[in-house]
Amino acid sequence: MNLTPDHILQTGLAFWASKTLLTAVEMEIFTDLAKHPGDLASVQGRMGLHPRGARDFLDALVALGFLKRENGIYANTPETDLFLDKAKPSYIGGILEMANHRLFRFWGELTTAVRTGESQNESKGGHDPFKALYADPAKLREFLRAMSGVSRGANMTIAKQFPWANYKSCADIGTAQGDLVTQITLAHPHLRGIGFDLPEVGPIFEEYITANGLADRVSFTGGSFFTDELPKADVLLFGHILHDWDLETKLMLLRKAYAALPEGGAVIVYDSIIDDERKQNAFGLLMSLNMLIETPGGFDYTGADCIGWMQQVGFKDCRVEHLIGPDSMVIGIK
Repeated sequence: MNLTPDHILQTGLAFWASKTLLTAVEMEIFTDLAKHPGDLASVQGRMGLHPRGARDFLDALVALGFLKRENGIYANTPETDLFLDKAKPSYIGGILEMANHRLFRFWGELTTAVRTGESQNESKGGHDPFKALYADPAKLREFLRAMSGVSRGANMTIAKQFPWANYKSCADIGTAQGDLVTQITLAHPHLRGIGFDLPEVGPIFEEYITANGLADRVSFTGGSFFTDELPKADVLLFGHILHDWDLETKLMLLRKAYAALPEGGAVIVYDSIIDDERKQNAFGLLMSLNMLIETPGGFDYTGADCIGWMQQVGFKDCRVEHLIGPDSMVIGIK
């Protein structure tokens, strides 16, 4: 067997490629090129790039597969044109903006996190990790856009894959900007939807719902799932929510969901569900490390873990279904 260090070196230095992409998103390179493909001089001028780094920066994005260059003209690839142009509703760059502004530096403290078990973000020292975000309107808007960006593909898959014809209403718990309930109700005109989150989220949610033409069928309910009952609906959804919290809180949320649902109602939990052998879904395992850095007690989990918790609070007919990429959903029926 011919052993090489390639995989070790590529992974160890993967932050080079990551930061190159994050910087391009921050500078809105892809948004600009969607309107104006151009040669080195024109892109350099519009983007304010220094001559020493401009060519290497743009050509690195070509070599990484995020730009193309033909006859000296730089342009987006089909993927970056669709997903990283801020002018398009398909933009998913919010999560990358947040990664650049927040997560990149916090992950620099991973050694401390795995040695101490303590979060390394704004919650360091025992502060509420969401309080600082929700108190700053600009940070809150960026965070909620990020949640839409990281969830869009799975949200659209849930809208297609779950048997929505059997239900009349749904409520998205911890709705953020509201993309999950948006994708579901766009795909199923018979459904009415509710977004449930802290009151500060309301205006951002309502702006997003109105922009998608859903104000007549989708409404916002402000509250805290720690102190308030969950809204009543046929289906309750937790998208990238359960992994934020410790086991006690996970079970509390599932109990509240069970209480709020009618007989025959369904709960859908989705996250980057780790495979039961804990060997394959690297993204899910890395997301769990991200929860270590971002939260006081959060962690990601396997499908078997989640089914066990659902059954513990009374759900039956529980099953795991893959969605897209690293995301899967766990479904339980009351």
